Amino acid sequence: MTIAATGPVRVSVDRTWWQRHGTTTTVWALRIALLVVFLVLWQIAADRWIDSTFTSKPTDIVRRLGEWAGDGTLWTNTWITVQEIVYGFLLGAVTGAIAGFVLASLNLLYRVLDPFMMALYSIPKVALAPLFIVWFGIGMHMKVLLAAATVFFLVFLNTAAGVREVDRGLVDAVRLMGGNRRDIARKVVLPASMTGLLTGLKVAIPYALIGAVIGELVASNRGLGYLINDAAAQFDTAGVFATLVVLSVVAGLLNVLVGLIGRRVNRWKPLDD
Repeated sequence: MTIAATGPVRVSVDRTWWQRHGTTTTVWALRIALLVVFLVLWQIAADRWIDSTFTSKPTDIVRRLGEWAGDGTLWTNTWITVQEIVYGFLLGAVTGAIAGFVLASLNLLYRVLDPFMMALYSIPKVALAPLFIVWFGIGMHMKVLLAAATVFFLVFLNTAAGVREVDRGLVDAVRLMGGNRRDIARKVVLPASMTGLLTGLKVAIPYALIGAVIGELVASNRGLGYLINDAAAQFDTAGVFATLVVLSVVAGLLNVLVGLIGRRVNRWKPLDD
């Protein structure tokens, strides 16, 4: 028996490889099988039961991705969109986390600002795009700020909820032991609010992508949103689907990254059964 030096107590138990990874392997096998079945049915149905002009087919999408990868179109536009997503996500996440933590810690100020924040959150962010174009032009700044505005409220609301749901018993315990506001914030509120913060980060990832792509769809001459617009204007459905595949891959990679960060930050939490 071994005991981990830090974090939750882990007890090693002799189990076979299948006992340790069987469920995960089964889940992934079913996912891959479902995807393969869907793609095969799509390929078979195209031009037999449905018009591929409107739905394209997997082989055409793969061919289009190969063409774009060969001439550099895919990498250039993907890199631009990834930069907009990452910059917008970081800007929105950092400002949203700080604002959520600070405002939720100041009860009176939070109660005053709460209806205004909810009103701003309720505005469809796509409606901000024309205003952002007027303020910042059609360059990368506009897309980054549109993505950041989308991310900010999600991270802010989840972080604030995490802070406000902190166990008051823990706060009182630190006070009884002589802790000051800084000790409470650093040793109780901050760790306890991590779940809300990470939930906000995870939920915000696809919205950062949506914000950046909306900005590109509204006004841009580069990026994956521009590729969708350009392909749609030429009735190139394979190009549209190829771009959507790339966007899905980018979103998946960002989700994996946040999941890894979440595991590291939440090492102090009890292990799942």
